[in-house]
Amino acid sequence: MTLSGETPAGTGLESDVALAAGGDQFAFERLYRTHVARIHSLTRRMLSTQEADEVTQDIFVRTWQKLGQFRGESAFSTWLHRLAVNVVIERRRSFAIQRARMSDDPAALDLLTVGPARADLKVDFESAIDQLPPGAREIFVLHDVEGYKHREIAVLLDIATGTSKRQLHRARMLMRKHLSGD
Repeated sequence: MTLSGETPAGTGLESDVALAAGGDQFAFERLYRTHVARIHSLTRRMLSTQEADEVTQDIFVRTWQKLGQFRGESAFSTWLHRLAVNVVIERRRSFAIQRARMSDDPAALDLLTVGPARADLKVDFESAIDQLPPGAREIFVLHDVEGYKHREIAVLLDIATGTSKRQLHRARMLMRKHLSGD
């Protein structure tokens, strides 16, 4: 290790994980820089743009605290992603949003705000995701963006598999409505 905190050439991510687990702040900073964009994107999609910065920082604080528990049974990025999803879910539960956010009310489609369609504007996928109600957004991101299966989502969120499927259908309908400008 040099005085500036740089590691010698040839040291990989695995080495940074081991060094950071041993308390090396410079190694942790390299891990942070490597993964922060993906984690921020995940939190922004699952929560909201306003909450993403704070929750991303919470995730990396938790990562620093739990890094000693990383056993290397999976890739570090996989472990970090799972930790991030758990932090997001924990946050949602702590605000008692989980049950209130699920709605089978078909009138919810009418609550979506949509600007007038303009041919000169590109489709804004992120904006469409932001327009989704929290429950539908969470399941849409977990299933369609992050690739989780309905049974995995059901376990993560402590809901029925059918609820996950209904919320995904609802999210897709809302996305379609938003993206088509109807």
